[in-house]
Amino acid sequence: MVYSLSYRRPARISQATSTHWSFEEREKYVEESIRSGSTGNTFAGIPDALSFDRIVSGGTCPPCTLREFMDYLAHIELAAENLQFYLWYRDYCRRFAETPASEKALAPEWTDAHMAGENDHVPPPAKTQTKLSPETLDMLEKTKIEVSTLETGADGMLPPPSAGYGSESDGQTITGPWEYHRASTQASSSYQQKAASAFESADVPYQPFTIQPFRDEINRVIATYIVEGAPRELNLSSRERATVLRGLGYTTHPSAFRTIATTVECALRQQAHPNFIRWTICNGNRPRVLFARGLGVTTIALGFLTAILLTLSSAGRGWRALAALGWFIGVATLAAAWKGMCVQ
Repeated sequence: MVYSLSYRRPARISQATSTHWSFEEREKYVEESIRSGSTGNTFAGIPDALSFDRIVSGGTCPPCTLREFMDYLAHIELAAENLQFYLWYRDYCRRFAETPASEKALAPEWTDAHMAGENDHVPPPAKTQTKLSPETLDMLEKTKIEVSTLETGADGMLPPPSAGYGSESDGQTITGPWEYHRASTQASSSYQQKAASAFESADVPYQPFTIQPFRDEINRVIATYIVEGAPRELNLSSRERATVLRGLGYTTHPSAFRTIATTVECALRQQAHPNFIRWTICNGNRPRVLFARGLGVTTIALGFLTAILLTLSSAGRGWRALAALGWFIGVATLAAAWKGMCVQ
């Protein structure tokens, strides 16, 4: 990519404007961003080739790949949980869509009507008559829900394995946050009890159905991202946390995550992504930029000094052209420092 000398990096964003938006405004922003295929129209300085969707889909090259984006959030912003959850949610939506219809029928969609009436305690799926076959209803009625009575383990959250996630074309992979080692009995008890405690704190009047698809994985996600004090706790309001827990107590359908998934995606698109582009598009940190500025000013001053000395000396006039060399190097160094580039 070649850009003009007037190109400027995107300005640093300390807080996403979507923090004060309603859910409808966030959802509209995400839809428009996906439809346009670029965040460059919203944030000046972000090329279309480095848009959020291109980076996440693995369509960029180093140093702007998904791996570098994750490293930036983990080590610079110290907030990698949003991208980790977003990647898991995308993968979960895909896997849920590939689930057989007989299993998806056990996890009905969490609709706006459910969200509007969540304070009235939505009835459990076993009692709902919405688009469920008689065989499914009979299975739900005969299923006994067992609450785990195993002893509490230690942390219960296991580190992800070495399997990866990323673009196959560039041979790079990133460990997905949804990939876990097989949990031990104590670990399984730990995250299940954390999820049960979260449902109780959200006033869910019934225990979730364990026969719903991906219920065990949902419990892991609740214990990892949603409950207060979780290892990768998302920055959610108490209302958002209660809403998603009530939805997950009713179903494992991806629509139950819609509220927080939109919040997370807005934060990534409006704050994390522009700041990542600003940080990674230049290869010089602040000390190096200050050094480059000082070096440029010094080189220009030496050029003037050389010109003065040669003018006052008896040397031929042609030798005065040597001062132009110092001026050229100094101006080039200052221009590089202005763009945040390292000249070493």
